[in-house]
Amino acid sequence: MQPVIGPSSPSCSSTSDCFPLCHLNTAECGSETRAEQKKDEVRANNTPAGLSRMRSVVSFYLCYLLCLGLGLACVVCVCLWNSQWRNGFAWDGSALQFNWHPVLMVTGLVVLYGIGAVVYRIPLTWGNNKLPWKLLHAALMLLSLILSVVGLCAVFDFHNAKNIPNLYSLHSWIGIAAVALFAMQWAVGMAGFLLPCSPISLRKLLKPIHVWMGGSILWLSIAACISGINEKLFFVLKGDSSGTQPYSKLPPEALLANTLGVLIVAFGLIVLKILSNPKWQRPDSRPEDMSYSPLLQEENE
Repeated sequence: MQPVIGPSSPSCSSTSDCFPLCHLNTAECGSETRAEQKKDEVRANNTPAGLSRMRSVVSFYLCYLLCLGLGLACVVCVCLWNSQWRNGFAWDGSALQFNWHPVLMVTGLVVLYGIGAVVYRIPLTWGNNKLPWKLLHAALMLLSLILSVVGLCAVFDFHNAKNIPNLYSLHSWIGIAAVALFAMQWAVGMAGFLLPCSPISLRKLLKPIHVWMGGSILWLSIAACISGINEKLFFVLKGDSSGTQPYSKLPPEALLANTLGVLIVAFGLIVLKILSNPKWQRPDSRPEDMSYSPLLQEENE
């Protein structure tokens, strides 16, 4: 006689059959998950690491605004000096044409160059497509180079018109070296980092050299501007019968020009501070996760 087997309980064909609560709306579950993720992000932002990063970003923008302010002050001072004390500008081989030289060199070789150098450090650009910022960096540097070359043309034309020798002073040697290195730096950077045919191995090789050369050119530019300001003041402030006070008496023109020199140095120091701080480097440019993509294959990095 066989034992009586009672009705068997239905087997759980799926986890959802055994646990009816899982039949809840998946959208609601997803919304709960997203809400939990947001809470986790808020908690993460309140951690010491999150606060430290926030302070770092705030510090960057303070330095960046100071950099922009000093750059604007440099341009205003050099324009004021040559328009008010050196009688303005012209392009006729006279001293008025020479006045374009300091204005264009300070504006192009120092201010625009420094601003273009720190474009990659702006936290607003992190996590976005790097290609537009590469193009902006290259465009700012090209504009800086063009202004510098025009500034050299202004001084060479003036010297030739007045039969003054070219490239005889230490100031001129430093300045021409800075512009020549800048031109090579821009050409190599364009070929190495923007052309689609540039191999990744070449980019990795060029990256540290490009960064080092960039800082070196900035220092050369600052040295050229400082020596040029001093040289100009020694030439024009000799003290004569026309009533011009000597440089040693520190007349208003000398005070303004010396202030311009101090502003240029301060601007350069702030730029180098931004470039040298590892916390302000673009995350995808650090050695451990540095990536390079050809121009035509640039993706969201």
